[in-house]
Amino acid sequence: MLQIDRWKRVLIFGICLLGLLYALPNAFYSRVEAHNDAVAQIEATGVETPELVAARDGWPSWMPSNLVNLGLDLRGGAHLLGEVQVEQVYKSRMDALWPELRRALAAERDTVGAVRRVEAADGLLTIEIGNPDQMARATEIARGFSTPITTLTGAGQQSLAISAQGARMTIQLSDAEKALTDDRTIQQSLEIVRRRVDEVGTREPTIMRQGEDRILIQVPGIGSAAELKELIGTTAQLTFNPVLGNTSDPATQPGAGQFLAPSVDNPGLFYILEGSPVVTGEDLVDAMPGSDENGQPSVNFRFNPTGARAFGAYTSANIGQPFAIVLDNEVISAPVIRSAITTGSGQISGSMNFDEANQLSILLRAGALPAEMEFLEERTVGPELGQDSIDAGKVAASVGFVAVIALMILSYGRFGLFATVALAMNMVLLFAILSLIGATLTLPGIAGIVLTIGMAVDANVLVFERIREELRTARGPARAIELGYEKAMSAIVDANITTLIVAAILFVLGSGPVKGFAVTLTIGIVTSVFTALFVTRLLTVMWFERARPKKIEV
Repeated sequence: MLQIDRWKRVLIFGICLLGLLYALPNAFYSRVEAHNDAVAQIEATGVETPELVAARDGWPSWMPSNLVNLGLDLRGGAHLLGEVQVEQVYKSRMDALWPELRRALAAERDTVGAVRRVEAADGLLTIEIGNPDQMARATEIARGFSTPITTLTGAGQQSLAISAQGARMTIQLSDAEKALTDDRTIQQSLEIVRRRVDEVGTREPTIMRQGEDRILIQVPGIGSAAELKELIGTTAQLTFNPVLGNTSDPATQPGAGQFLAPSVDNPGLFYILEGSPVVTGEDLVDAMPGSDENGQPSVNFRFNPTGARAFGAYTSANIGQPFAIVLDNEVISAPVIRSAITTGSGQISGSMNFDEANQLSILLRAGALPAEMEFLEERTVGPELGQDSIDAGKVAASVGFVAVIALMILSYGRFGLFATVALAMNMVLLFAILSLIGATLTLPGIAGIVLTIGMAVDANVLVFERIREELRTARGPARAIELGYEKAMSAIVDANITTLIVAAILFVLGSGPVKGFAVTLTIGIVTSVFTALFVTRLLTVMWFERARPKKIEV
């Protein structure tokens, strides 16, 4: 008997109504987007301006406000491909090792003699001792700073490679440690870049690793690649270094373990600084823009307990001595320590406006990149080009939709009309699910939607052709419809499962745009099967119950 239980009807109608409700915000994209932005800004700042209130009230708060995010090629934005200079981390590791090793060797001065650092290539730490015949002891002390590699590929190896010749000992990272450091550096860079981009409040950025030492960054909605490059490319390495002297000669050669840094406030002045910082930006827990005692823009920062203790101990022991606040190898300020600073808070002020102070606070909050990033590729996609892509996608989808509707109605008459309604509901459910999961729609995603429109009626075609065959056996129309759905089920399931498998492979093995195509294709398959097997069937049953035809034509 051709019938559908009442609870099933309620469930099907309920799913369709929910889909319509959650897809509706996409029909008012600009208004809902402004509403979401206003709500987020009010929650973040606690300030309600008339403009923000008007934008917030532009969409009912009780209505869903999830939107399908637009990708870079649809919204416009910036594209960068950066290469992380991992070799800089090797140098930093050796610079950080030198003070500790120097103290350990100095404790046995009577044995190894005087110790000094010799100039060497980046990533190498070369040390000269006074008693060459005690090099074995010096090497033993240095090996105490080496640790075993715990990864499977580096099992049995040490973190440091140490060699000695005459009175000189050379230390560098071992190959296994370099591989481990490279991976850790890229992962840390990915996280810091993601935090910096998130601080700006952009929507659905794509930040992913490419190859061994490259990072792909795509940020929709940002003004230009130069703006994104300025935000991400700055290392924002904040350090507090002891001042050893100053000079006006930029050609001055600092000693081993020291470096020359220009002053921002006094052009032409250069400071000679100790290479090992007292505190670094890694000890920062917060940084906010503010004003100094003269009302000039500044950045207020706060250390964690570890940084506060180290900074307090240094300032207590060096009252009357200058120290430098260094940002990206430039001295922002070099004040003299008047008293011990034990509160763990400080302030950076100088030649900056309020926008620069806000930008600097964002960089400091996000953390310092472990190494600089060299940009190999940069591209800006204008919003006009993105709008052209959207318009082209709409035209393609509309043409496909109209063509499928015409074909179905001409081929199957009233049943084709039922399939058309189901196809429209399929699109509604597709956008509803994309909105719920916060998916990002790109041009390949639009291609997946257009392909879904063409594939969505496949199940209906199988059912209708099967009903035709059943009608030829002189069965009644009710029985023919029922058998049509039952006997077409296996073919429908087989066809869609194979497509789902292909979509899963594309998602697992593909990158950005391919993943977007796979997501829309997968969701489209699920919604098309639901609408074909349940929505179309429910419409058919409701019509049949009202009309009670003695004969039907498919």
